[in-house]
Amino acid sequence: MAKVNISLDAELVVEVMVLAGVGSPQDAVEAVVRDYIARGHRTEARIQSQDEPRRTADTHPPLPEG
Repeated sequence: MAKVNISLDAELVVEVMVLAGVGSPQDAVEAVVRDYIARGHRTEARIQSQDEPRRTADTHPPLPEG
């Protein structure tokens, strides 16, 4: 996997390290990014499952009027 080097404010990284309970700045920032991505995937899955009944309801032909 390709690596990227970025610069971040030291206070920001220290706060992330404390909140994540991780001793390495690299590991702390990586954990936050991975959590952010996972949260996005969970949100997408939740939205998709909520939309599913609407989509399947639209695929049925209309009932004939009586």
